[in-house]
Amino acid sequence: MNIWVVVSFIAGVISVGASVVYYQWVAKQDPGDERAQRVAGWIEAGARSYLKKLYTALTGLAVALAIVLAIVFSLQESPAYGLGIAVTFVFGAVCSAVAGYMGMTIAVKANVRTAVAAHKGLNPAFQISFSAGSVMGLAMVGLALIGMSAIFAITGTPEMVLGFSFGASTLALLAKAGGGIYTKTADIAADLVGKVEVGIPEDDPRNPAVVADNVGDNVGDVAGMGADIFDSYVAAAVAAMLLGSALTLQGDQLTLYTIFPLILCMLGAFASLIGLQFVKVGEDGKPGRALNMGTILTSVIFAVMIIVVVLITGMDLAVFWATLAGLVTGVVIGFTSDFFTGDDRPPVVETARVSGSGAAITIITGFSYGLISVVPSVIGIVIAMLISYYVGEASSVINGVYGISISAVGMLAISGMIVSSDAYGPIVDNARGIAEMAGMPEDVIATTDVLDAAGNTAKAITKGFAISAAALTVLALFTAYASQIYLASGVQLQISLLDPMVVAGVFLGAATPPLFSALVMLSVTHNAFDMIEEIRRQFREHPGILAGTEEPDYITCVSMASENALSSLVIPAFLAVGLPLLVGFIMGPEALGAFLGGAIFTGIIFALLMANAGGLWDNAKKYIESGHFGGKGSDAHKAGVVGDTVGDPFKDTAGPSLNTLITVMSLVSSLFAPIIAGFHLF
Repeated sequence: MNIWVVVSFIAGVISVGASVVYYQWVAKQDPGDERAQRVAGWIEAGARSYLKKLYTALTGLAVALAIVLAIVFSLQESPAYGLGIAVTFVFGAVCSAVAGYMGMTIAVKANVRTAVAAHKGLNPAFQISFSAGSVMGLAMVGLALIGMSAIFAITGTPEMVLGFSFGASTLALLAKAGGGIYTKTADIAADLVGKVEVGIPEDDPRNPAVVADNVGDNVGDVAGMGADIFDSYVAAAVAAMLLGSALTLQGDQLTLYTIFPLILCMLGAFASLIGLQFVKVGEDGKPGRALNMGTILTSVIFAVMIIVVVLITGMDLAVFWATLAGLVTGVVIGFTSDFFTGDDRPPVVETARVSGSGAAITIITGFSYGLISVVPSVIGIVIAMLISYYVGEASSVINGVYGISISAVGMLAISGMIVSSDAYGPIVDNARGIAEMAGMPEDVIATTDVLDAAGNTAKAITKGFAISAAALTVLALFTAYASQIYLASGVQLQISLLDPMVVAGVFLGAATPPLFSALVMLSVTHNAFDMIEEIRRQFREHPGILAGTEEPDYITCVSMASENALSSLVIPAFLAVGLPLLVGFIMGPEALGAFLGGAIFTGIIFALLMANAGGLWDNAKKYIESGHFGGKGSDAHKAGVVGDTVGDPFKDTAGPSLNTLITVMSLVSSLFAPIIAGFHLF
């Protein structure tokens, strides 16, 4: 059975190698004239500066947590076990950071090259931006496969891979939340002062916050989102491996079902590599259609590969149906997000239409559609969960909860393609900004606008995909937590709503995602307020900025966004890591199980609502800017800008961080379950 682990490792190496090839190809493209390179240089310097500060801070945190893990598990299990958990934890954090750094590095090179290629037309610009996005997707998948396969090959136990997942998740939460706070601080400040107060275009170089805004797209939507999907991808595989190792099988059969999640990830990596080759803009000039066709084609290739491997290995067909349920549901949920956020879809058009009546109607309409969008996604999650559970229960080999975990892996296995499409979004957004800041012709800006609209929808689809996969993953992790409690204490968890301690746990868990959302969004508003005052000060004290005779001070805004984002992460980090441990040690294993249940339910609802409503408001604004309902400068446009500003922290800060929050809390609980169980036995 070890041959499959070796092949998974090789698939990871091939995936990383392919990402390097894409990286080198993009880097060789034309970076433009001196002015374009100068603008791109500001963005690249700002992004590198922020990531250096972020990773320096996270290094200290990772080392501190690794020491705690080593001490605690050395006392609980053995020094070798404690050291193993600590090392795999650090390894997971490092792999997540490397994937994010690779993606961001090429993104800041690709944005100016995309803008320059837009002089030649839509297709050349699309190829550069999507190829750069593929660097993030392939690096993330490859490093995850390398890490999981190597650890399992060396240790032979999924518990050590759990340490790897915990490291990746902890870094992902802080990278995503920090990047989200950074990008939306600058975006909101730039929009409210630039567009609304002084009436200059979105990426006008006279705006002191415009560079910080473009930097934020890279650190939040590329490095941060890459770490987020890396976390979900690894956590889903680890949950399934833990449940596979608990099946009542023997010998090679037990090993095969334990490593089957690795096999799925390996097949998904190969399917993504093939699917990426077919993503091209057709004669209709619709980038969104090209991205969607790439996802569908990759899914079909993946499904064919699965059935072939299942038949070759003689595995129960139940694992195929469970995987297919997750894969199909993930695609359907993604396209549901497309319906609610697509640039020419009815909800977006309707929100744009009513914007002529003022910002209040814009916000109410977008929020309402966001609430509605939760329902089909939840129905999809429920259907996938029930199908995968019952095909597992009907099997004589696996069980229902293992089926659910395999469904989650099936949904995330094609992350190479999904993340490539997601990373494409901020790259073309930056390309549009550079085109305007560098004074490129209107037809170039129009081309980048088309690319940007497709990028917003791609990001919304990816968020829906990741959130839905997280729902199934944390359900599997919940079962893994219960299993770890049983193995440690011999006692089955009894979670009953007649137990007041359980009810207390449910309420505490349900309150955590809203509290987390409020904290990160308040950080955005506080930081944006400070930056707005800085922009106003520069306009007031230096009239030459708006006159175009004096260059703004971009560096101050970049520094403000960076420092404020990092200082805002302390309490959110405690909620993710510290709160589950407090509940577990003080209130007991049952209360902690109930806490996780409450957090899962409200976390998924809030995440879907905020991701979809935010994407809808953004594209409604862009729909107006394209000339509908009065176009730029109209009352509808001003209302659309306000709606987009409200949606910014929804879709790029709080929403996508919530699935990582509930994943981290579930991993912490599973990792410390034996210690919590032992604590309450004595």
